[in-house]
Amino acid sequence: MNDTRFVDVAIIGAGPAGVAAGVAARREGAADVVIFERDWEPGGILQQCIHPGFGLHTFGEELTGPEYMHRYLERAREAGVRFDLNTMVFQMDRPVPGDGMKSAGFWTMNPERGVERVEAKAVVLAMGCRERPAGALALAGSRPAGVYTAGTAQRFVNMEGMMPGRRAVIMGTGDIGLIMARRMMLEGAEVTAVFEIMPWVSGLRRNIAQCLDDFGIPYYLNHSVCELHGRDRLEGVSVVEIGEDRRPVPGSEKLIGCDTLLLAVGLIPENELSRMAGIEIEPMTNGPRVNEFMQTSEECVFAAGNVVVVYDLVDFVSMEGERAGAYAARYAAGALSGRKRELRVVPGNNIRVISPQILTGGDDVTIYLRVGVPVEGPCRLYAEPGIFSRNLRYARPGEMNEIKVKAEAISSLPPDVTEITVGVEEL
Repeated sequence: MNDTRFVDVAIIGAGPAGVAAGVAARREGAADVVIFERDWEPGGILQQCIHPGFGLHTFGEELTGPEYMHRYLERAREAGVRFDLNTMVFQMDRPVPGDGMKSAGFWTMNPERGVERVEAKAVVLAMGCRERPAGALALAGSRPAGVYTAGTAQRFVNMEGMMPGRRAVIMGTGDIGLIMARRMMLEGAEVTAVFEIMPWVSGLRRNIAQCLDDFGIPYYLNHSVCELHGRDRLEGVSVVEIGEDRRPVPGSEKLIGCDTLLLAVGLIPENELSRMAGIEIEPMTNGPRVNEFMQTSEECVFAAGNVVVVYDLVDFVSMEGERAGAYAARYAAGALSGRKRELRVVPGNNIRVISPQILTGGDDVTIYLRVGVPVEGPCRLYAEPGIFSRNLRYARPGEMNEIKVKAEAISSLPPDVTEITVGVEEL
């Protein structure tokens, strides 16, 4: 084991959030910025997302995932960001005080250097999220081959050149599952149907139109896969209708033949390292609780991207990565202004997800939120008391909504105000 290695800003994860954070940290003046990535190449999940639809907000044009990441990686190299690839961060220590500031330490494993300890003045967590696997769904039946998460199947097809099967059923309407329905059809496979347990679609409506409707793939709401059939290889699945009481409807089971089941049933922020460091986790998002600086409960640790909350657009991931990287660099330099006050952002009517969850009045901020139930008509998005109000044509769980708040609006609130309530109400 080597001696401790010291850096100014360490970033864990070289996906869109981590690379954007590295670029911003260097631009903010941090001298030594290192991104630690467990994969052999930087880019994260966007390496395998060869479909278009990225970059409209950031670059003003539609790009594929690899094209989008290439542009950010070029920015990172021009800025002097260093990458430690094929390096797994497997342990984080609890931050400790030092010279009036806390510093963060963690442990890495690399085939050439072995186990190494890194200590950083500031750390940005950008580990992203992972898919909910079959084991979390309690499906009846055996465990035959042919059951994959949609992201695993995407990597097989787009990066490994292997087809997971020839006749597929997709469980869930997450965006990766919808995109893989189209991808499987383009590669000559048959996609029998997509089944969603909820009474609404969880992905973007444009993906329903472009990936299912355009290819004649039917999708069924209020339905779920309940049993797997097959011994060595999947031979079919049983699908059941879900009633208004959210329970299976007796006698509604149907057997559908297939050799592949793709799961698109939710994403989970990957926060094992966050918990090791003693960082407070927000139950609403399963990610670190952050303020407008993207600063966690440990002042020297920042977080950005899908490790905080699962976004619908990669542009938002990069924007929040840049914010986290810039403030991490300021903290490392001892130049991050103190918190003026601390207000909790709490869910009001029909809100399922909020980020950030704390505002201090230290900077302008965009609050991202998702509704819990779709509103398919005029509605009002608000932040009370009296901070923000805007009318919307609709609000859907699969799409983020934004509330832009000026720092002055927070600072000017009466001292007895301790919460900001955000919500969506029908008009």
